[in-house]
Amino acid sequence: MARTGFCDSKALLDLHKKADERRAPLRTWANACGPIDRFQPVEVEESRTAPVKMEPESRWERRPSTHTSEVLIMGFHEDSRTCKAADCCVEAPVLLYPHGMQGLHSLHTLVPSLLRHEVEIALENLDLIWDRTYAWDMFLDMMRTQMQYSFPNADLPRQFTDATRAILIEWIIQVHELLQFQEETLYLAIHLLNHSLRQLKVSVANLQLLGMVCLFLAAKKEESLLPEVSALCSLMDHTYTKHQLLRMERKVLCALKFDLSFSPPLHFLLLFASVARCSATVVWMARYLLELSLLEAQCVVFLPVQLAGAALCLARQVLQECPTPEGEAAWCLASSIHVGSEPTLLRIMHILASAAAKASSQETCSTFIKYSSPKRLQVSRHPGLNNAAGLLSVYS
Repeated sequence: MARTGFCDSKALLDLHKKADERRAPLRTWANACGPIDRFQPVEVEESRTAPVKMEPESRWERRPSTHTSEVLIMGFHEDSRTCKAADCCVEAPVLLYPHGMQGLHSLHTLVPSLLRHEVEIALENLDLIWDRTYAWDMFLDMMRTQMQYSFPNADLPRQFTDATRAILIEWIIQVHELLQFQEETLYLAIHLLNHSLRQLKVSVANLQLLGMVCLFLAAKKEESLLPEVSALCSLMDHTYTKHQLLRMERKVLCALKFDLSFSPPLHFLLLFASVARCSATVVWMARYLLELSLLEAQCVVFLPVQLAGAALCLARQVLQECPTPEGEAAWCLASSIHVGSEPTLLRIMHILASAAAKASSQETCSTFIKYSSPKRLQVSRHPGLNNAAGLLSVYS
């Protein structure tokens, strides 16, 4: 363990063991005692939107951005900072519409109010709000404030590597699954970890302690029931004391200036999926791909809404479900939210496709095992994910 600095926690992590020897406990957790999930796919009424008559030759095409009175609809260009300075042109946003649809001008007028109504219903169904009156304002705030949740680059402090970070996050995922925390807790914990690694001077020997503290802080914000500090120490094989854990907690809070706010990509994903009327299989596949992004260090430079949009698009491409007029119309409405430029989304989709293709053979395979359970529809074992070349050429 001297090479990585992690303690020899026999119950959860042993880097000297082979992957097969570490899979059995997590498989048991994932299949038998998975977390209680508030975000099950929501059944929606068919009457929420009237069927849209589509012409037989309809197909999806890109169109230029159209600005409306709502700055976050059909023209949100905040991600332009991710472009290279040498690029003088503005990248075309990924906004889709059925080619040949009659009355497109009137559609542009209807989309903002229709989308607002759908977003309000989706936020309410997902239990993200208590009063629909403020739903739209909350959504706009989520879109505006997400800029602070990404990093200008993926560089880590010199003593850490991407492999070390992936091993730590793999361990956090195992502990999160064992403690049956909510999914938001996991995303917030990784967000706090990413910030702490760049703002705190932490030795490799204390890296596992930092990961546990980030998970503990996330649980304090998201969970109603918390484990004892002594129980957390036992999960680390008592390598660290309660005093060390609480002292590290104070350091992290001071470094973050007690700011634990975060709009996780999971919320954007579930929101988009609800508006687009995605099936349960598509939602679980997208959630699997989104969780794989946590292990990829290069994904920290992207916005939460970009990660969510790319995961949902890739999930639809992998599953290739039979389209319906109502489903295509709903997807057209969801696509009116500009989540990122086309090159940015394609880059994320390439990263996720590559991660999914090798997930089962990696040492960090907890997410693959977690989503191979019947509760999560065994989406990680879908044969389409194994065809890396096919996935990477989806939009090429």
